[in-house]
Amino acid sequence: MTDLDARTSELDRGHVFHSWMMQSAQATAGLLPIAGGRGTQVWDHSGRTYLDFSSQLVNVNIGHQHPAVVAAIQEQAATLATIGPATANLTRGVAAQRIAARAPEGFNKVFFTNGGADAIENAIRMARLHTGRDKVVTTYRSYHGNTGAAIVATGDWRRVPNEYARGHVHVFGPYLYRSEFWATTPEEECERALRHLRRVIECEGPAGIAAILLETIPGTAGIMVPPPGYLPGVRAIADEFGIMLILDEVMAGFGRTGEWFALDAFDVRPDLITFAKGVNSGYVPVGGVVINDPIVRTFEDRVFPGGLTYSGHPLAAASVVASIDAMESEGIVANAKRIGAEAIGPGLAALAEQHPVVGEVRGTGVFWAMELVADRATREPLPAALMGTAKAEMLARGLLPFIADNRIHVVPPCTVTADEVAQALATYDEVLTLLDKEISQ
Repeated sequence: MTDLDARTSELDRGHVFHSWMMQSAQATAGLLPIAGGRGTQVWDHSGRTYLDFSSQLVNVNIGHQHPAVVAAIQEQAATLATIGPATANLTRGVAAQRIAARAPEGFNKVFFTNGGADAIENAIRMARLHTGRDKVVTTYRSYHGNTGAAIVATGDWRRVPNEYARGHVHVFGPYLYRSEFWATTPEEECERALRHLRRVIECEGPAGIAAILLETIPGTAGIMVPPPGYLPGVRAIADEFGIMLILDEVMAGFGRTGEWFALDAFDVRPDLITFAKGVNSGYVPVGGVVINDPIVRTFEDRVFPGGLTYSGHPLAAASVVASIDAMESEGIVANAKRIGAEAIGPGLAALAEQHPVVGEVRGTGVFWAMELVADRATREPLPAALMGTAKAEMLARGLLPFIADNRIHVVPPCTVTADEVAQALATYDEVLTLLDKEISQ
């Protein structure tokens, strides 16, 4: 460790209060110091490199330090570094135009936020005001952000100590590997999950439900691609009861699944779409809501009671325009789709055949998960201690992983090459071999 790495760790332990972490753990173990990055790699101050198969928080879709995006931010900073949202700004308008052009027909306006969580907050607010209803239905296996309504909409453990918002109802979504519905086929899982959703809505009172909020493909919860027919089935239920459908594309959008929006692969049209993360790879904080025309019309003669100081910030808007343009001109979304179908998917399937510790592999594009188990027959999740071992072993081999519960999420930038995938697969193979030995003892 160099002096700069040591200094970085010292300042971090002394002064930074980290999220989702016991501060004693930060002080004891320390966090990996990162000094720079380029493409799919990051490095510390000593120059040790890591292949980033986490994309940080699954957001660096275009890769680290893309020159066109960096240049756009620099140029905008030299022209106009900031301006309030109650103005018209060319860069902001172009960014909104670029995003709306990738949305389904009938989505022409974008409300900008600072990130994904407040995009969810404002989408919920829009749905409630548009319908005059209050309740929001979400799934238990989900993550929607860490602000008031977004964290309560979330289904995982992080919701429980933060339940201050009102009007939230949770259901089980489809997850065939650990089915809540005794299903044995995707068709059964789809049918029974939709039946469950319908019954909860009927019991809660459809006339009081403003929105169904779903991640198009749940990300942090496990990268669970919905079975065929599920999202159209949700849309049909929503239409039947006059409920708005919000699709959360914060993690799944802008190339991550090999599509511009993950919803493009499904026969479904929502009422509101939230985005953040991949729209500019997190270079500058930004998020937003793409709004369908009927909801926009609700506020033609009625004030929308929401706003943010940095809504449509010029630096963020410039990074959005440059990111979308680069993704299009360089075929980055198409690369994500191809690399998932030709390299990541087949490679992970081969690992699953070879290693008893792999219970299931699932995903699409550059959005995959390996679910690890202590016993394939019982599907008992691999213990946290062994997941910690897996993370340490991957870091020791120069691979920066994304670990969630008993899963390794395989989520490199959309720019990843076949050779880089092969390098990561070789590392996974070595680490899974170690884990196989542990569970066989």
